[in-house]
Amino acid sequence: MPCVTTDAGDGAVLMLGWMNDQALRLTIETGEAHYFSRTRRMVWHKGATSGQVQRVVRIRIDDDQDAVWLVVDVGGSGASCHVGYRSCFYREVPIGAAAGGPLRFTEAARWFDPAAVYGDAPSPTIL
Repeated sequence: MPCVTTDAGDGAVLMLGWMNDQALRLTIETGEAHYFSRTRRMVWHKGATSGQVQRVVRIRIDDDQDAVWLVVDVGGSGASCHVGYRSCFYREVPIGAAAGGPLRFTEAARWFDPAAVYGDAPSPTIL
């Protein structure tokens, strides 16, 4: 199921991840966010490699019980995006009269160097 994760301090949307039953159970039991990687087909502990562990403050589930909302405090640099930004939603898509223009970066700089943390970090895809 989809999982929206927001910052406990300012409410910023940090990421959209996925959970299966094991990831949700581990999150509830440990108080730290775990997600299910659909590409790797495995559960992962957010921040285990990077140090950006997400400590869960609150968990909410929607009315159909098919989506989760985590409110977290982020450790390490405070970033949640694997390409180094605070939020995975660090780019804005132009709309209206500006539609078709380039994406606008909403964060001035990365919060950490993904190459230093992960070795070979992927480059963000540009629409």
